[in-house]
Amino acid sequence: MSEPIIAQNFPYLIDVEKGKTYYWCACGKSANQPFCDGSHSGSKFVPEKFVTDQNKKVIFCGCKQSKKGAICDGSHNKL
Repeated sequence: MSEPIIAQNFPYLIDVEKGKTYYWCACGKSANQPFCDGSHSGSKFVPEKFVTDQNKKVIFCGCKQSKKGAICDGSHNKL
């Protein structure tokens, strides 16, 4: 697998907690989208670590095409 699988054609709006570590799925194969469940094992993909200093809503990429990694940049609008 050289390209990530598109998990969905729109982003995930997730409430994140201050100081908690999240690992965003970069391969698109995780059953726990948008977060990693280890399905990338044996591939070139590596999950992206995400930590915030406040409780807030975050828009995580669902199409796996964002140039901002875990954060949606609207790339799904061009698919």
